Amino acid sequence: MTDDHRHRILQAAARVYAQHGWRGSTTKRIAEEAGVNEVTLFRHFGAKDALLEQMMLHLTEPKEGMTLPAVPGDPAAELEGWVRAHHTEMCARRPFIRQLVSDLQEHPDLHPCATNGPNSATSQLRGYVERLHTMGFVEHHDSTSAADQSAAVTMLMGAVFADSMNRDLMPEMFPQPVDVSLRSYVRFFLRGLGGSLRLATVAASDRDQSSSVPPSPVGSE
Repeated sequence: MTDDHRHRILQAAARVYAQHGWRGSTTKRIAEEAGVNEVTLFRHFGAKDALLEQMMLHLTEPKEGMTLPAVPGDPAAELEGWVRAHHTEMCARRPFIRQLVSDLQEHPDLHPCATNGPNSATSQLRGYVERLHTMGFVEHHDSTSAADQSAAVTMLMGAVFADSMNRDLMPEMFPQPVDVSLRSYVRFFLRGLGGSLRLATVAASDRDQSSSVPPSPVGSE
């Protein structure tokens, strides 16, 4: 029952925070949303600040599908699944993330909680890229610097974040369906790593996409 109460309070805190922000997320509102009394809330978390910080850390814990394999097998497919899982999770938490971003200026102490998830995902992706090199999926070339590969990681993370946060607000910026866009982000990311990709799935992905585009009418050029 203790764990059940704790989970319910954390989930309720996330819902209340997404709607009311830091100031409006009172312990009374959170307790009412969780279906418990404030005494139970204080017994588990001690104070509002501690509760909201624990809630933020709880939300950034990796979920199913949000980890990359220790041993790459099919990088294109693995990255697509990973990107899709992160995109789905961020879309589900979109109101919460927007509220958190708006609160950061007034509450800079929230920065570690706010960046825990993105930093963890970025670190995981960088480690995966290193394993791709180690296993020979990507060949080293003098023309491809470590800075370029770091930029490729940053651009993939930024593209997925921008898509999940802004697709509903600026649909003209994202004219392709979500799955098509995510596949494209991954394809360009793999190319951005540089070197020769020993990946038949990348070429297959390109062929699948090109075959889905109807041919131009004769004389249209």
